[in-house]
Amino acid sequence: MAADLSQIVKAYDVRGVVPDQWDEALAELFGAAFVQVTGAEAIVIGHDMRPSSPGLSGAFARGAAALGVDVTEIGLCSTDQLYYASGALNLPGAMFTASHNPAKYNGIKMCRAGAAPVGQDTGLAEIRELAERWSESGAPEPAATPGTITQRDTLEDYAAHLRSLVDLTAIRPLKVVVDAGNGMGGHTVPTVFAGLPLDLVPMYFELDGTFPNHEANPLDPANIVDLQARVRAEGADLGIAFDGDADRCFVVDENGDPVSPSAVTALVAARELARYGGKGTVIHNLITSWTVPEVVKENGGTPVRTRVGHSFIKAEMAKSGAIFGGEHSAHYYFKDFWNADTGMLAALHVLAALGGQDGPLSALVAQYDRYAGSGEINSTVDDQQGRLAAIRAAYEGREGVTVDELDGLTVTTADWWFNVRPSNTEPLLRLNAEARDEATMTKIRDEALHIIRG
Repeated sequence: MAADLSQIVKAYDVRGVVPDQWDEALAELFGAAFVQVTGAEAIVIGHDMRPSSPGLSGAFARGAAALGVDVTEIGLCSTDQLYYASGALNLPGAMFTASHNPAKYNGIKMCRAGAAPVGQDTGLAEIRELAERWSESGAPEPAATPGTITQRDTLEDYAAHLRSLVDLTAIRPLKVVVDAGNGMGGHTVPTVFAGLPLDLVPMYFELDGTFPNHEANPLDPANIVDLQARVRAEGADLGIAFDGDADRCFVVDENGDPVSPSAVTALVAARELARYGGKGTVIHNLITSWTVPEVVKENGGTPVRTRVGHSFIKAEMAKSGAIFGGEHSAHYYFKDFWNADTGMLAALHVLAALGGQDGPLSALVAQYDRYAGSGEINSTVDDQQGRLAAIRAAYEGREGVTVDELDGLTVTTADWWFNVRPSNTEPLLRLNAEARDEATMTKIRDEALHIIRG
C-alpha cells in the first residue's frame, strides 16, 4: 500500500484508520524503525482489545525481531500497564491502541526505557522517516540472528505496584460503579481492586473494540450518562469511568454529578505532597483550574505551569523532578510511576481519600472546586492564526489584562482567564474559560466565542 505517513504520525503517537491508512505491513516497518531509532536490544509490546490490535502488534514484533531485537509481548493490557512494564523491565515499549477513537482506528504509543515519551522531537519524526523510506525501498536487511519473541503476563505485578503506592486496606467499605466502556479497564480493574474493601459494580467490562454501548471517551458528557444513572440507582459512593485504553479516569460523585478533572488533580496533589513531607513540585497544564496551583501552594508545594500534552508534562516532570502532574483532560502523572500517566493510580487516590473520612465525595471535592469553568468548547475556523490575532487585538493593552503565548493565547485578569489554542490536527480553536463566579465566566466565554466565530 502507498503509505501517507503524514496523516497518521501525530505529535505524540501513530493513529489512523485500519486498513485504509495503515496495516500490518506498515506496522512491521514501524517495529524495525522503532528499534533502530531507540538503539534497543530488547523491547516490550502490549495491545488493547480492538479487533486489529493483535495482528498489528504481532507484525511490529516481527519487524523488531528481524533486526535481532528480543521482544517481550505482554498481550492484552491498558496503556499504563505497558508503561509499568517499560519501567519495571527498563525496556522501550510500544502500546497498540487508538485510545477513545472509534473502532476502525488503531495506533501506537511508543516510549523509551523507563516509560520516557517518544514524540515528534524525541524520535517519532525519525521513526516516520525510516518507515516512509522503507515503504518505498523495502524492509531493511535482517540481522544474521533474529531476536526472540516471548510472552509474559504483567497484570498481577502491575496491580501490586499500584497498590504499594496507595494504602486502601484501612478505608471504610465503599460501593463503586466502574464503567469500562468495553475497554481495557474491564481487564485491569478486577485484578487491581481484588481484595480491597470495595463493593464493585461493573459496567461494560466485556472487552469489545467495536464499543457497542458508547464511545470510550468519558470526557464527552454523553458517554457517562449510563454511569451517572447507575450510581444513583445503586446508591453508590461514587462512579469511575475509564477511556478505551484505561490511561484516563473520570469521576462522578454520589449524586452522579461529574467531578472536574482539575478537582481530582488538586486532591491527588495534596495527597502526594503529604506523602513527600509537604515538599515537591507539581505540574499542571495551563487549562487546569486556578484551584490547582492554589492547593499546591497551600500544601507546601511548588506549582509549575506547562503546555497541554503529555510529552510536555513528562519532559517537565523529568526536568524538575516533580512528584505529580495533572491535566484537565484527566491524565495524571506520577513520579513513582516513571513520570508516566495512569488513570488507575489516580482512581485509587480518590478511593483512599473518600474512604479515609466519613463524608460524601461531593463534600470532599467541594474544597477543590472553587471557580466557575466553561469546559472545553471547540469552534471550526478557517484561519486559526487570524482569529488568535483578533483576540489579542481585542484584549491586549486593557488595564489589568496580561496576555501570554505559552500554548495558543491565554488572557488573564484578577477575576478571570481564558485560553484559546489551535488543534494540531483539525481546523479548530479550543476555548477554556474560568472566573470567580458563573455570571462573569459566561460573559467572558461568550465574548471570546463571538471573536473566535467572527
